[in-house]
Amino acid sequence: MDDMTKEAIRYLGYGKHAVDERTLALISDSFRNLEETAGRKSIYRIFDFNQTADDEFTIGTSAIQSSSLGRNLKGCRKVILFGATLGAGVDRLITRASVTDMAGAVVLQACAAALLEEYCDRCQTEIGMEMEKEGLHLRPRFSPGYGDFDIRFQAPLIQMLNCAKTIGLTMTDSYMMTPTKSVTAVIGASDTAEKCHIKGCEVCEKKDCIYRR
Repeated sequence: MDDMTKEAIRYLGYGKHAVDERTLALISDSFRNLEETAGRKSIYRIFDFNQTADDEFTIGTSAIQSSSLGRNLKGCRKVILFGATLGAGVDRLITRASVTDMAGAVVLQACAAALLEEYCDRCQTEIGMEMEKEGLHLRPRFSPGYGDFDIRFQAPLIQMLNCAKTIGLTMTDSYMMTPTKSVTAVIGASDTAEKCHIKGCEVCEKKDCIYRR
């Protein structure tokens, strides 16, 4: 069983329970359909990082207050603002499935989430290789909505990345992203290499880590 299948199963909430053959077949079909439909796009920009207090800092022209993000970025010299999407075609695929096959739509949702996460991991690896040329090492990405990093900060991130023009990503008045299978995130870059798993805190067993989201 490959990693993306395992990730989709995790999103489906199976935990340690065995997955039946029908669900595995649905997952396989879903990934095949998603690969044919997804229009992956990403964008990132690098900013100097100015932290004025444990929970207060400035990225570009945006003043942000968040204790949990502040812990994640402590000691960083730079921050990367990152945006990624699977495109509107994936939304349409899920919408069509929800009309005719609700079980299939649920599996599609989980597989799309796994596909987006895998794409973000690949993008972050590539960004990390570029930053290492400057002697900098990446922290786990941290998105609005994690901890006390308010979902409202989605708006300045999207604006600073010019996401509407660069990758076709916009946001509703209620801070929901369109297309829905999209991500924005802040990624810290410091002189010190921390042993952070690229997939972030969800897969890390170090519960007392100061960078934990």
